[in-house]
Amino acid sequence: MKIALYSQKYKAAYQPLLAAIFTELLAHKDQIVVEADLWRCYKGQLSEEVSVQTFRSVADLPPDTNLMLTIGGDGTILWAMTYIQHLQIPILGINAGRLGFLATISEGEIASMFANLRAGQYTVEKRSVLQITDSDGTPISPLNFALNEVTVIRQNSTAMITVEAYLNGKYLTSYWADGLIISTPTGSTGYSLSCGGPVIMPHSKTLVLTPIAPHNLNARPLVIPDNTEITLQIYNREGCYLATYDARSCILPCKTAVKISLAPFTLSTVVMEDNDFFKTLRHKLLWGEDKRN
Repeated sequence: MKIALYSQKYKAAYQPLLAAIFTELLAHKDQIVVEADLWRCYKGQLSEEVSVQTFRSVADLPPDTNLMLTIGGDGTILWAMTYIQHLQIPILGINAGRLGFLATISEGEIASMFANLRAGQYTVEKRSVLQITDSDGTPISPLNFALNEVTVIRQNSTAMITVEAYLNGKYLTSYWADGLIISTPTGSTGYSLSCGGPVIMPHSKTLVLTPIAPHNLNARPLVIPDNTEITLQIYNREGCYLATYDARSCILPCKTAVKISLAPFTLSTVVMEDNDFFKTLRHKLLWGEDKRN
């Protein structure tokens, strides 16, 4: 197999994880591809010379890579997606962060993870991705896509903004709020959930519009088909607003309306047979836990 390794940054705490991964890959003579900064930080920890390829962007990540392993939390997977983009390389997260809805493999499961991968005891799920453009369809930045959510939010002000929302060109409503979240099913357990949005199954062909601290108290999260084109026009006193797309953001003038729609690619995630979404909900959100006992 050809395995890529990625982490946002190298931490000393990751050394045992990386040691276990390299031991497995070298024992099976797998081809190893490592993000350049991670390799620069880690290679001195190895006791022998190891031949690896390195990558710095989607342009030099080998498209025939079989799997990308990430070390960190869910945020690490969001950044890893910027390297994969349209390549459809499946991704599997090893959780060295906190909650971890996407990065579900723990340090103690490294050996069993590789055993299951080599035995084919896993499935690959396609996760929908959003893109954000201006009203003319021009990307607002080079990495204008999001796995979790796109938001428009007030910038450097305590005043509310007004968000006029249109679905496929038809006026929906005006939100008077701190902002508006447009979430994928993957992102439904993130920012949207903390603002009162619903949990949505990963395979659902839906999106959620969740207002952030709305002043019109009858405004509620709205679930819509994911093939809907969403247009947002923002008004406020400052004349600008913040648009975010996962961990990236840019400041836009209010005269710039934005369109949010499905990106032309999806993200492939690896799910182990004994680690489904329901188990994640029970484990991460403590569903069904009786804390009285």
